[in-house]
Amino acid sequence: MAKILDSAARAALAKELAEWTMAEGRDAIQRSFRFRDFSEAWGFMSRVALLAEQHNHHPEWSNVWNRVDITLATHDAGGLTERDVALARAIDALLSEPKN
Repeated sequence: MAKILDSAARAALAKELAEWTMAEGRDAIQRSFRFRDFSEAWGFMSRVALLAEQHNHHPEWSNVWNRVDITLATHDAGGLTERDVALARAIDALLSEPKN
């Protein structure tokens, strides 16, 4: 089972995952993404879904037109773990990939 992040690991998150913030009232991180339109947002969600399966992790998310909101927490651990951080890194890496 994944272990909850300690305070040192949490402090490092602010620098490493600068676009992600702590979710209000929860032990989770969240980020909002904006795209040109619904199609681009949906394509992003499809790529994140494949990543999530590879990481054996399933984000909480929502989509409204060009916006995708993602919240990451490891439910069976009861909060924020390295699994969440690893998926956040992978999601951020999608945005730096060259587009065809």
